Amino acid sequence: MKLLIKIAIILVMITGNVFAQKYLTKNGKISFFSDAPAEKIEAHNNQVNTALDITTGEFVFKVLIKSFEFKNALMQEHFNENYLESGKYPNSTFKGKVTNLSEINFTKNGTYKANVEGDLTIHGVTQKIKQSGFFEVKDGKISANSKFSVALKDYDIKIPNTVISNIAENIEITVNVSLEAIK
Repeated sequence: MKLLIKIAIILVMITGNVFAQKYLTKNGKISFFSDAPAEKIEAHNNQVNTALDITTGEFVFKVLIKSFEFKNALMQEHFNENYLESGKYPNSTFKGKVTNLSEINFTKNGTYKANVEGDLTIHGVTQKIKQSGFFEVKDGKISANSKFSVALKDYDIKIPNTVISNIAENIEITVNVSLEAIK
């Protein structure tokens, strides 16, 4: 009986260590900002699924496009129906890897610069990207933050000539996610 208890304790410890290597959230935050001559447009999405494996550096995001919220309901409607076509392309994803993983100590509190590269898919178009950001490790939790620009033309997002001055050609994306270890 004592041997079974010892084996069970060892299995729990091993399993705990395996799971502690993976971090996730279902309520990450992504926002975008368009600063065009005629108008500034901003939207927020607080339902971003994110997973990080700190042993391999694999990093994934999944964003439901319809979850972006705008101050103006008409903007939100145009965004979903005319520009991002969220009925046809419901999600945006990023699948990539932290390329400077050896420079980040996920077991020690601190802020670490992160370089990430991978495939970003928006509007059904996938592009290879390289971006930088930061991981903040604090008391066993990991926050990831980044700000970068996306060119609409790279993702085949068409803006009608009638509103071309209302929407910027490059959109600023801000990512803020707080990840917790899978237990």
